[in-house]
Amino acid sequence: MFAGNKADKDKGVIPGDIAVWILIFAEISEFALFFVIFIVAKAHHPEVFAEGVLQLDTFSGISNTFILLTSSFFIAKGVQAIRLGRVKESQKWIIYTFLCGAAYCCVKAWEYHINSQRGIGIETDLFFTIYYYLTFNHLLHVMFGMCGLLWVYLRSRFNAYSIEQHEGLEAAACYWHMVDLAWIIIFPLLYVLI
Repeated sequence: MFAGNKADKDKGVIPGDIAVWILIFAEISEFALFFVIFIVAKAHHPEVFAEGVLQLDTFSGISNTFILLTSSFFIAKGVQAIRLGRVKESQKWIIYTFLCGAAYCCVKAWEYHINSQRGIGIETDLFFTIYYYLTFNHLLHVMFGMCGLLWVYLRSRFNAYSIEQHEGLEAAACYWHMVDLAWIIIFPLLYVLI
């Protein structure tokens, strides 16, 4: 979906650059490790995890899932637009993606506020220790991705991207999709599966 141009696609070149793929692999490995920890901890403390899920604000989780899926659509449209030489349109989609990231951060802050009002914190029990680690770590990745989006938007404003050259935008899009993918796994683990 994100090959740079037809020539790259014919050569089998992956989108972005090798550095972003190393970063994505490292980030996925980190999340995978904590998914395994979550599953093992849940197997040893099923009652704590079943009770923890019931205390979460599921609406916040659903909202953030919708926001991040929408953001993936937006950044894909941004890459598609630059491939067609529509720089201004691409910039619009990048901004929409950034705003989705900001909305995600606001919903997550609201959710943490609700938890705090209910007396739920990182020290509440093992479920919430893992919950806060996973969700706060993911939040940091969203914010890092937003910085990347801002960077590619500013570079785009200075004509850094074109039909022929848009590797940086593709790299940011790949990272953003990785952040979305991590949430797609986090959401059912924490909010749905009892």
